[in-house]
Amino acid sequence: MGISLKYHFCLLCVMVLLIEICYSQDTFTCSRATYYGSPDCLGTPTGACGFGEYGRTVYDANVAGVSRLWRNGTGCGACYQVRCKVPQLCTDDGIVVVVTDYGEGDKTDFILSSRAYARLGRPNMALELYAYGVVDIEFRRTPCKYAANLVLKVHEHSNYPDYLAIILLYQAGQSDILAVEVWQEDCKEWRGMRRAYGAVWDMANPPRGPIQLRFLVSGNAGSTWVQPKNAISSNWKAGDTYDTAIQLE
Repeated sequence: MGISLKYHFCLLCVMVLLIEICYSQDTFTCSRATYYGSPDCLGTPTGACGFGEYGRTVYDANVAGVSRLWRNGTGCGACYQVRCKVPQLCTDDGIVVVVTDYGEGDKTDFILSSRAYARLGRPNMALELYAYGVVDIEFRRTPCKYAANLVLKVHEHSNYPDYLAIILLYQAGQSDILAVEVWQEDCKEWRGMRRAYGAVWDMANPPRGPIQLRFLVSGNAGSTWVQPKNAISSNWKAGDTYDTAIQLE
């Protein structure tokens, strides 16, 4: 009995140690990752976030589809440091990827573009890493870093003047955009936009004239409203982009 108890105690210690490794002070979480094939090794323009071509090449095509981290679309645009746990093949620092799509794999949190998956490995180790198909990883949320300000784009599904859909690009930091509202001048009040899907926000019968928006942004001290100075022009059209002159933290 004493040997059995000692064995189980040691096993428990090992399990606790593994948990500590997976959930360390650096807040890394253990998981698995795989990849999807594409002719050019980039992302897909039909990703569930609605990013379009931006979702193919942002962060030099280090993009990923996620499931648990999707968070009903709030996770779109979030950045994660992903490190592969095959020491003989993988780099120590791994890569930073941007969430641009939804996807489910074999108990995986990340389905990477094939280019991003290859970059988990050391030089000239891509083929060996591909052969694994699925690898153990650890990941943590990390700030996105862009040279550009937060950009507001009128989504391609918009139809002037009756239907407006927008998407926000180059969202830096670790904040999430929780809500978007439009100023209704005739009523002197803010009117909420709907999260249509992924990171796309929309509204039927938007206000006429210049359109002023504000975003509810998560933060360590609680959520706060952020309002860009620049408005969407009164004669907006699908594909228009606007520099908000702000950046999130």
